[in-house]
Amino acid sequence: MHRSCLVAVGLGLLTAVCGSVNASELVYTPNNPSFGGNPLNGTILLNQATAQNKFKESTASSEQSALTQFNSMLQSAILSRVSSAVTSSIVGANGSLTPGTVETTDFRITITNLQSGLLQIVTTDKATGQTTQFQVNQP
Repeated sequence: MHRSCLVAVGLGLLTAVCGSVNASELVYTPNNPSFGGNPLNGTILLNQATAQNKFKESTASSEQSALTQFNSMLQSAILSRVSSAVTSSIVGANGSLTPGTVETTDFRITITNLQSGLLQIVTTDKATGQTTQFQVNQP
């Protein structure tokens, strides 16, 4: 019995000493400034992300020589002129499309009158045989 009295007195002292325990809410504060964190963390987070980034951009494909750029622009200009020439042979004097077939070295363009004013235009790649088609309503 002496022992149980000693335990009871010990618990009473412990409760008296600790008495009231104060607690507060846990408040979450983000680190990333994009989500409301301290703006001074931005540089640190960017440096950490850069250090972890294993992707290396290929410099050979992103940089073109002046000759390559010139050839690309020349090819675009020539294709534009060919497209204009084909368009002028397809479009009539009044601006309407004329049914028929136009052939270039690489493509065959067929215009078919489906019904009153509805034209179907089919472009065929001669090398691969792939075709694309669309319909135009002509007034």
